[in-house]
Amino acid sequence: MNKLLSSLAFVIALTGAQASAQDLADMSDLEYAHIAYTADNIDIRYAHLALALSSNPAIHDFANTMIRDHTAVNEAALGLLDKLGATAQDNAFSQTLNANAEGIIDTLSALRGAEFDAAYAANELAYHQAVNELVENTMIPNIDNAEVRALFSQGLEIFQAHEGHAEMMVEALK
Repeated sequence: MNKLLSSLAFVIALTGAQASAQDLADMSDLEYAHIAYTADNIDIRYAHLALALSSNPAIHDFANTMIRDHTAVNEAALGLLDKLGATAQDNAFSQTLNANAEGIIDTLSALRGAEFDAAYAANELAYHQAVNELVENTMIPNIDNAEVRALFSQGLEIFQAHEGHAEMMVEALK
């Protein structure tokens, strides 16, 4: 079940990304900002679900970290956009991420106990792997504004640490 959910999350997270890698590379900084903001909000939603459904202290600690860190990055992004007098631009990729997150939330919501914990951890690992790969290899190299690029680079460092933490959770829950 864990491997299935992990694979599902990875595929869903990248839906459209591989098929339209060139389109993604051609997006503007403001479209990238919307994708990143959307991805952060999705992970915050996953974390709130984990707090509601899990009784595992390690899951709660991780979920609280996700809420804290993703909220902080989103606040920094909104501050930078305000400073630049810009607004993040919604796009098809952001919309696909949101739509696919609904399916993952529905799947996770049906689970309880250790089964939920393992699926949540596997989803977090796959989600961070997918998003980190996208940010590192597609977004950052194509961002025009130096301040936006720096913010994405800082966020990537945080989210790579999340990926490592998620990997340890997956191993611990086996």
